[in-house]
Amino acid sequence: MSARQPLRLVVVSAGLSVPSSTRLLADRLAEAVRRQLAEDGRGAEVQVVELRELAADIANNLVTGFPGRDLARAQEAVAAADGLIAVTPVFSASYSGLFKSFFDVLDKDALTGKPVLAAATGGTARHSLALEYALRPLFAYLRAIVVPTTVFAASEDWGGNGDPLTDTLPTRIARAAGELAELMRGKQVGSARRADDTLVPFEQQLAALRPAGEESHD
Repeated sequence: MSARQPLRLVVVSAGLSVPSSTRLLADRLAEAVRRQLAEDGRGAEVQVVELRELAADIANNLVTGFPGRDLARAQEAVAAADGLIAVTPVFSASYSGLFKSFFDVLDKDALTGKPVLAAATGGTARHSLALEYALRPLFAYLRAIVVPTTVFAASEDWGGNGDPLTDTLPTRIARAAGELAELMRGKQVGSARRADDTLVPFEQQLAALRPAGEESHD
C-alpha cells in the first residue's frame, strides 16, 4: 500500500511587527496540529502566509481586481489547503484591516467546507470576545467549518507560571489543534453532505419524539 499523501496546512498570520506575538501564536498552533496529525500517522506540509509581506498586493487587488504574483500564490495555497489556521491581532475590538482585506480578495468559494482554526492576539483579555462576534461570523459567512475552540492570547498569556487555573494557553492550543487535526483527517471522505442524505422535515422529527399513540394538536 502506498503512503498516504501529507495533508496541506496553511497558516495565515496578520501580525504587523517583527517579531510578532501573532506569528508566535500561529507557529505554536501549526506545530500542535502537526504533532496531532503525526500521532495518527499523517504527515503535514505547513505553509505560512505572512500578510504583512503582501500588504501592497492586497491593497492593489482591492482597487484593481487583480492580484500580484505573490498574492495569487497565497490565494491558491489557501484554496488548496486541507486545513487553515488564521491568526490576527485585535485592534479596536475586531480583526485587523489587513486580515479582513485578505479574505475580501479571496475567491468567494475558496473556504467552502474547509476546516478553519481561528485565533487572535491582543494586549488584554477584554479583546477575546472578538473571536466569537467577529472572526467566527466572518468564516461562517465564507462557509468554512470553524473548529469549536478558538484561541486568544493576551500579553499576560506569554508569561506562563505553571498555574493550571491561569496558565491555560497551552491547553487551549492543544484542544483547538486536536479539533482541527480531526477535521483535516476526515476531510478526504467528504465535508459536504452526501447526495443520499435527505433532510427530515421538522414535523416528522417532532412526531418521532411523541409517545406512541399521542397525536399532535397543533
